Amino acid sequence: MPTVRDLKTKAGNEPITMLTAYDAPTAAIIDEAGTDIILVGDSLGNTSLGYETTLPVTVDDMARHTAAVARATDDALVVADMPFLSIGVDESASVENAGRMIKEADAHAVKLECGPHTVDLTEKLVQLGIPVMAHLGLTPQHVNQYGGYPRQGTDQEAAERILELAEAHADAGAFSLVLEHVPANLAADVTQALETPTIGIGAGPDCDGQVLVIDDVVGLSEWSPSFSKQFGNVRAEMESAVDDYVSAVESGEFPAEEHSHEEADLEELY
Repeated sequence: MPTVRDLKTKAGNEPITMLTAYDAPTAAIIDEAGTDIILVGDSLGNTSLGYETTLPVTVDDMARHTAAVARATDDALVVADMPFLSIGVDESASVENAGRMIKEADAHAVKLECGPHTVDLTEKLVQLGIPVMAHLGLTPQHVNQYGGYPRQGTDQEAAERILELAEAHADAGAFSLVLEHVPANLAADVTQALETPTIGIGAGPDCDGQVLVIDDVVGLSEWSPSFSKQFGNVRAEMESAVDDYVSAVESGEFPAEEHSHEEADLEELY
């Protein structure tokens, strides 16, 4: 299993791979593929729980899904996303919530959607032995403030603010930094400025690693963002299989003789 130290040494030397997972079977597949990091993202609100945003996801939700992923993972680093309002409101509550992911759910690290309010918290968590992955750029928990999911860092002032926050979180001890939906040249500048590895999602090719949502990668989502890529078409396969099952049951084709058995010693009951 790669440690946070191992990942930091990859910066500038070897691409870091990260994918999301929300359940044990998916985590096992991702782990067996040799992926460096499995992120149990609060995107499970959209992908698994049927919410329109990530905001309703709770600490209990994250702990439950993180534990499922951790049980199925042997080699990858498991990172638990901290959901909306679980951190940054009160330090002791933030520490307790993050600590649950390590103590109860067997995560190796937590991810924080960051801003100026999470610099000191990052330092505190790291001091306590909780590795922190920072997340800047588009932070989906701010959807109501953004009015959607717009690209971030598109003007000079916003770009400088992202760089300053990236440096502050690196100095506070974050072992990696996710950059989401920012201009590729901004991500390249941040990557160049930091020794801490950057992991991009919609941030161009110059980050130290890349992350995508697993549902987008395998083609399970009905819609994927423009910066994502489908590497399969699992949705079509599932639709075909379910259609075939329904047809087989309705026609009497399933279950066939080979799908059931009779017990010779049973007498007729009716």
